[in-house]
Amino acid sequence: MQSSIRRRRRASGFSLIEVLVALLVLSFGLLGMVGLQATALQNNREARLQSVAVNLARELAEMMRGNKDVAMLATANPYVGDFSAIGETPASPASPSSCLSTGLSCANATAVANAELTDWLARVSASLPGARVKICPDSAPYSTAGLPQWDCTAATTTDVIVVKIGWTHLSTNASLQDRNVRSNSTSSDNLPRVILPVTAGSTTL
Repeated sequence: MQSSIRRRRRASGFSLIEVLVALLVLSFGLLGMVGLQATALQNNREARLQSVAVNLARELAEMMRGNKDVAMLATANPYVGDFSAIGETPASPASPSSCLSTGLSCANATAVANAELTDWLARVSASLPGARVKICPDSAPYSTAGLPQWDCTAATTTDVIVVKIGWTHLSTNASLQDRNVRSNSTSSDNLPRVILPVTAGSTTL
């Protein structure tokens, strides 16, 4: 009788261990799924920001082509500049409400350019975290390693004007394990995420 009770107790003990092992394996699996879900959400966010930036760059290119006499100026071009800070504005901004938004006539094509760029930069800052925009004549927007770069050549007045957009994003440095470490748009290791040459006829990425 006693030996039978012992056998039942041993059998019960083995069943409990099996359940605990199964729960442990399941917990590791769930932790992996949570990590994959977090990565997927982050990748979706970056893809959305990339799409927004491309659309904004195309929009600016259309505005520049619509105001081509000013946009193609070799000097004193209001569209050209390095706009790194949030809320950055052109050198001589004109409030969009003074002519464009209210339907009034702008004084000249330069005023139109300033108003358009002021409004566009505000929307870029609102849409992209820590946005940086650089618009410049450039014959080599990519480095010899094939990576996009902020520096512009501007060697000749015939260089194509290029729109470059970057923003703050999670660091790609594998040595940084903290998912909260972000690479600021103005840091040296943060390259442009969108590069769009502005041509007279069409735009290409």
